[in-house]
Amino acid sequence: MGSFSIWHWMIVLVIVLLVFGRGKIPELMGDMAKGIKSFKKGMADDDADDKRTVEHRADETVSPGKEKVSKS
Repeated sequence: MGSFSIWHWMIVLVIVLLVFGRGKIPELMGDMAKGIKSFKKGMADDDADDKRTVEHRADETVSPGKEKVSKS
């Protein structure tokens, strides 16, 4: 009772095919692949932006400023 046999999986597969239809499953997988690609591209773009920011800040020079002294 605790494990699924091949017949259980076959019944589940038939039900999924009946619910989604033959053409819908590849469409869903294609949409999932596009989402994963978009996510990876976004992560790569974010990393590239971070590297440019770090390089830009490393090139800046800091000029000594006046210190503010409060009188009490």
